[in-house]
Amino acid sequence: MAIRKIRKIGDPVLREKSKTVEVIDKSLFSLVEDMIDTVSDEDVAGVGLAAPQIGILKRVIVVFTGEKFETFINPEIAVLDKKMIQEEEGCLSVYSVKTSVSRPKKILFKATDLKNKSVTIEAEDIAARIFLHEVDHLNGILFIDHLKPSDRKEFLAKINRNNIF
Repeated sequence: MAIRKIRKIGDPVLREKSKTVEVIDKSLFSLVEDMIDTVSDEDVAGVGLAAPQIGILKRVIVVFTGEKFETFINPEIAVLDKKMIQEEEGCLSVYSVKTSVSRPKKILFKATDLKNKSVTIEAEDIAARIFLHEVDHLNGILFIDHLKPSDRKEFLAKINRNNIF
């Protein structure tokens, strides 16, 4: 339908908590189409997108599952393994600049799909990281918030030095 502007770090909408989706209707289908068009655009090419990243405070994410983008509504996460994995992570809202972030190795992901069916996925490693990253957006959290304060300061200085802002 439409490619929307991706909100960038500093935009207050990225720090707000998204509202629960109460009804799956035409407007939600339209939003999801726009989200998939946006994240699939050749200039963007991401593996996931949360509604707040295009300025919509609804608990909706789209994630590329290897074959296509899947939609997840009102997602919830439970950590299944306390082991943390340190991996490089980036974000379309943080100018796609990457840094190493520690996240749980294994999670239980629960959501609703566009057919109003419950979805439960045990995810680990990169899949867990993607779900955690996108759900963080729904709670007003950016991946850089998981960095130690000194690392976050250094990361933001790097972006500033490279005139990315």
